[in-house]
Amino acid sequence: MKLDLPLDQMTTEDKLQAMEVLWESLSRDAGEIASPAWHGEVLAERLGALERGEVEFEDLDEVKRKIRKQIS
Repeated sequence: MKLDLPLDQMTTEDKLQAMEVLWESLSRDAGEIASPAWHGEVLAERLGALERGEVEFEDLDEVKRKIRKQIS
């Protein structure tokens, strides 16, 4: 099915709302969607880096604070 949306006529808010509707639908059927093989490869690479001490986790609230500080 080809979907033809009037993107040039849609506001940013309209587009974001359309994305939310699509994401909600996809999320409901998440069990039917297979992750591509490269997802597993990236996750394994990142886990390896974590185990080797090359990267570390940051607290999400702290990251949000840093980002807000950078953009304000």
